Amino acid sequence: MFRIAAVCLFDSAGALLVVRKRGTAAFMLPGGKIERGETPRAAACREVREEIGCRLSPRTLRRLGVFDAPAANEAGRAIHAHVFDGRGIDAAFARPDAEIASQHWLRLDRAPDVFLAPLLRDHVIPALVSTAPASKPTGQ
Repeated sequence: MFRIAAVCLFDSAGALLVVRKRGTAAFMLPGGKIERGETPRAAACREVREEIGCRLSPRTLRRLGVFDAPAANEAGRAIHAHVFDGRGIDAAFARPDAEIASQHWLRLDRAPDVFLAPLLRDHVIPALVSTAPASKPTGQ
């Protein structure tokens, strides 16, 4: 089982940033494997910097949850993922780097328009939707 850390980053319209690594089909959160002796928060910040060029502080990340899921890119393997919510961090200037082939802004209020990794589809999006601030009713 791979231990990974990943971060949910949003644009000003509330769309979630997802990335696709070179040679793969599934879109996933920016993140990656936790190195020996590294905390999940530190790993998340390092991976985000390497993959999309955003510098984060571990203090700015709020834990969304810890989830187990099938690995998207390695058949028969699983991941143990520490996922952090980066709401409030401006990710509008994220740019694919390192092993990232492309990025996409995913609207959570619509059906996905790209192929999603199991962690994202089955765990992260439902957790984000359940913790989203309630919309305020307009005046009538």
